[in-house]
Amino acid sequence: MDKLKMQTPDLTDKNIEQIAALFPNVITETRDENGNLKKAVDFDLLKQTLSKNLVEGDDERYRLDWPGKKASLFKANTPINKTLRPCREESVNFDATENLYIEGDNFEVLKILQESYLGKVKMIYIDPPYNTGNDFIYKDDFKKSKEEYEEELGVEDEEGGKLFRNTDSNGRFHSDWLSMMYERLVVARDLLRDDGVIFISIDDNEVHNLRKICDEVFGENNCIGNTIRVSSPSQNISKFISIMHDYCLIYAKNKEQNNGNWKVNKNNVSEFVNRVNILQKENLDEKGIENELRALVKYPRFYDFDHYSNCDENGVYQTVSMGGVSKGNLNTEIIHPITGKVVKKPQGGWRYKDEEIKKLVASKSIYYGTDESIIPRKKLYLKDYLTQIPKGVNFFDSQEDVRFLKNNNLPFDFPKPFAYIKYFLTMDTYENDIILDFFSGSATTAHAVMQLNAEDSGNRKFIMVQLPEKTDENSEAHKAGYKTISDIGKERIRRAGKKILSELESKTRQLKLGEEPVDTNKLDIGFRVYKTDSTNMKDIFYHPTELKQEQLSFLESNIKEDRTPEDLLTKVILDLGLELSLPIETKKILGNTVFIVQTNALVVCFDNDIDFKIVDTIADLKPFKVVFKDASFKDDKDRINVEERFKRLSPETKVTVI
Repeated sequence: MDKLKMQTPDLTDKNIEQIAALFPNVITETRDENGNLKKAVDFDLLKQTLSKNLVEGDDERYRLDWPGKKASLFKANTPINKTLRPCREESVNFDATENLYIEGDNFEVLKILQESYLGKVKMIYIDPPYNTGNDFIYKDDFKKSKEEYEEELGVEDEEGGKLFRNTDSNGRFHSDWLSMMYERLVVARDLLRDDGVIFISIDDNEVHNLRKICDEVFGENNCIGNTIRVSSPSQNISKFISIMHDYCLIYAKNKEQNNGNWKVNKNNVSEFVNRVNILQKENLDEKGIENELRALVKYPRFYDFDHYSNCDENGVYQTVSMGGVSKGNLNTEIIHPITGKVVKKPQGGWRYKDEEIKKLVASKSIYYGTDESIIPRKKLYLKDYLTQIPKGVNFFDSQEDVRFLKNNNLPFDFPKPFAYIKYFLTMDTYENDIILDFFSGSATTAHAVMQLNAEDSGNRKFIMVQLPEKTDENSEAHKAGYKTISDIGKERIRRAGKKILSELESKTRQLKLGEEPVDTNKLDIGFRVYKTDSTNMKDIFYHPTELKQEQLSFLESNIKEDRTPEDLLTKVILDLGLELSLPIETKKILGNTVFIVQTNALVVCFDNDIDFKIVDTIADLKPFKVVFKDASFKDDKDRINVEERFKRLSPETKVTVI
């Protein structure tokens, strides 16, 4: 039931709507006295629209502005006091895996990773919210009062702070979405290698704005392209046009330094080569070859593999016309290998010059008819066309992913096809590259990375970042026991990894002639789980007049009581700019717990009252860096003695305390 407004109508809003109907170009966005976005009129543009003369005003410039842009850039450049805490119980193969799954606000996570992964990420793929209304949450402290927050539909962060959720009513505004994306892209760019690439899925709502902010962040000269993904239109309910596509913007950090060949496999190369060899050895008839090839290709109608229906001693091939031009080569004569007569020439002449035709004849790359009356054709061997330049339009739907999630009781709406992301991975990632997705969702990117590694024996490493957004209590996901979106993502990685490993083991048991066994032990299907939290350190910067007697015992240690040695180790790794995926070995040495990271890159001991025996043992390892806890020493004299001991026993070691 509607409520009476009990006040006169707001004519300003009505007038703005009437002006917008006449002059949509003069409508912009601004904030009211409470910080809320609202539509407004750009009066300079309106005056110019209604004037026959040039209206003097502010200097014009080419740029995209919106309310909150400066605050967003300021936020991107401001340090934060956050850390990551490991969660072994939710991880898979924590000690050996090189993959990461991080729960938390993705902006905060990007900031935390800045030192450790600066310039190390080869590829970023993100599928951010499309700003359709009620589809993203955003920490937006600078414009919401506490009372306003309480009225918003939102969730709390790990510290109890409110996170703003855009709603159907403000989904039509662009500024919140632009701020949310802008600050994240600014930080994410620094994580990319100089030859790194970012792929961003988007739809019509914000593709125009995303293109502009990417031009600003990455430089328009580094735009590789805007691709289109055609998907199934079965669930589209548009009143005007049945939208059956979305986009993916691709930007390089530095296009000149990107050394990728930007070709994608039409299918797995090694599998094709092996199967082609088998086809030749088995000497299959034409129909058999066609059936074999169709079985190898998932989407033959997209890649034209259904035309490869012939086979000779050089491999599987299709045939194409050697003519078709109006003023071609009419001089070259080709002799039919059986009749010994000159074959019939195309009406317009040969497409190729005399020298090239002779090479085709010599390499047996010409397909002849039964006699000289049939114009010969050129052979295109499959082995020479296993890669292609990526296409601007691609056909991928999510049905396979929907079935996988449904069969594994993983309720998740609108997943991106993992084959689609795997397609991007094949363009420009190689064996040991790092792939980041900071809008992880159902962890499709992690699934794609593991699948591609299984196919080409790569060792790509993924970093998934997902806000632990709560699932709706009435949703299928919540009923299935998944309290957060990140719970779904982690479980998908677990089940996808088991499925991929099972398929590899099954394939190894059923090897065919010419196929090589796969070493399943090299496949990394694990991941380390980390969660964002406040700093490990207490706030000890009190003014003497603010201290109370009962606080003195609290300040005996500068580390919070609930933090474990592994929590402290994680922060040390991040502060020293080391990767979180490095191998960590935990040892008991002379009764002390010692962490050894990457052989001797870092050795850490956080025990109290350590003696010089453990110091000497650690020094014998000749580590690059050693970290102790400040409370590990009884007094300053002991700490100085430890430093002197390292100068004598391991002078290259840098000693630090927290």
